[in-house]
Amino acid sequence: MKIKLNSSLISFCRGIVSIPKPIVKPEIKHTGVFINNEWHKSVSGKTFQTINPTTGEAICEVEEGDKADVDKAVQAAKEAFEFGSEWRRMDASMRGYLLNRLADLMERDRTYLASLETLDNGKPYGISYTVDVPGSIKVLRYYAGWADKNHGKTIPIDGNYFAYTRHEPVGVCGQIIPWNFPLLMQSWKLGPALAAGNVVVMKPAEQTPLTALYVAQLIKEAGFPAGVVNIVPGFGAAGAAISEHMDVDKVAFTGSTEVGHRIQQAAGRSNLKRVTLELGGKSPCIVLKDSDIATAVDQAHFGLFFNHGQCCCAGSRTFVEEAIYDEFVERSAEKAKQKTLGNPFDLRTEQGPQIDEEQMARILSLIDSGKQEGATLLAGGGRHGDKGFFVQPTVFADVQDNMQIAREEIFGPVQQIIKFKDMDELIRRANNTIYGLASAIFTKDINKAMYLSQGIRAGTVWINCYNVLGAQTPFGGFKMSGIGRENGEYGLEAYTEVKTVIAAIPQKNS
Repeated sequence: MKIKLNSSLISFCRGIVSIPKPIVKPEIKHTGVFINNEWHKSVSGKTFQTINPTTGEAICEVEEGDKADVDKAVQAAKEAFEFGSEWRRMDASMRGYLLNRLADLMERDRTYLASLETLDNGKPYGISYTVDVPGSIKVLRYYAGWADKNHGKTIPIDGNYFAYTRHEPVGVCGQIIPWNFPLLMQSWKLGPALAAGNVVVMKPAEQTPLTALYVAQLIKEAGFPAGVVNIVPGFGAAGAAISEHMDVDKVAFTGSTEVGHRIQQAAGRSNLKRVTLELGGKSPCIVLKDSDIATAVDQAHFGLFFNHGQCCCAGSRTFVEEAIYDEFVERSAEKAKQKTLGNPFDLRTEQGPQIDEEQMARILSLIDSGKQEGATLLAGGGRHGDKGFFVQPTVFADVQDNMQIAREEIFGPVQQIIKFKDMDELIRRANNTIYGLASAIFTKDINKAMYLSQGIRAGTVWINCYNVLGAQTPFGGFKMSGIGRENGEYGLEAYTEVKTVIAAIPQKNS
């Protein structure tokens, strides 16, 4: 079957993509703790269930790692990073080869990986196959190219000295990834860390551990030395153990701002390890009256409803200029009503379930708050069906800045449309949030686009598009949306130590 991708996904794939049939019941091959290229039971002997969000039923039991398992994984990573080890002696170009080899294996198993991602996460298989898996592969290939190019400089210095810098790996990197894009976030973390020569202890989200664990086996098959990548599934105890561990040199986390606070505090209490955080967002999507309204409606819809609204950069505050507000609202509500919900393995499905019952309940609670605070509900507003964790695509109009739905990150399929009149007032209102992850501007006036893009405090500004992400472009936030950047050349900085070497130059031939 062939599908036409939304134009905003062209950074991952182009045009019409042929999609093979999914594996509706993929075999679950790996559920253990991965340390030193071997599979282990958890030290405690505990397991936990990973749940199919489409049905609410258990998929399988997964080993529940905790502090003891993290200790074992960190020790394996330390040994793999020791000076003189196979990994430390490996040519940089060989690290690139291994990353490309891992990408090749993911390409080989693309249908299986996409099917497993859909089973465990609930996102439509068509998206898993055309966005998540190829996007993950592209990130790995991008950083494979950087492996032998992340180099230092020679520096002129006063006196008779030769000064240069070396770019060296930070060491043991703890990485904690979220459930909304499990494969993609795994690649965003592994790519720069391994390209720079680091070793990794990773904790996947407890809701979606299966693809991360399968990739662990591919890492072994690709030929990475034992201990270079270790993966410990589990709950908050495992994440806390990584954040607090004295032998972890750097921690990277993608998830909620609340948990990001705790990770930063834990890192500060231990060894002042480096911290990068990619956290929440309440991104303004700004539509000016001179924009192409059909495009703006389509892209604002995509910017909010993609991945069931489970995107940290979702355009969840849609500011629309007064002159076109009513038409924009009407078109947006109609578009939401036409969205197809259901079985994510059906290629006609546009929206699958939310990740779990807790998340569904939180979204529905916030929808209720919007109703109670006086926003006008134009589409959706409730649960879809009685099985699984589906929420109807929801659109609110007449939203005010002080409403709970306009302030809090909903992380679900709920669009809030807000009216504005004045450009300078708009900038103030757009920035009136604790977050600063992303934003978008729709206009035909380049001067207005440039003016707004400078005034908005956000890590990414899209102009006449949304969710255009590439391995080459840095991603991260201002304010409480995080610290540091991922992807692109900037993504290597957090995984690189800069060492200065200064040598005296003899002035006489001895």
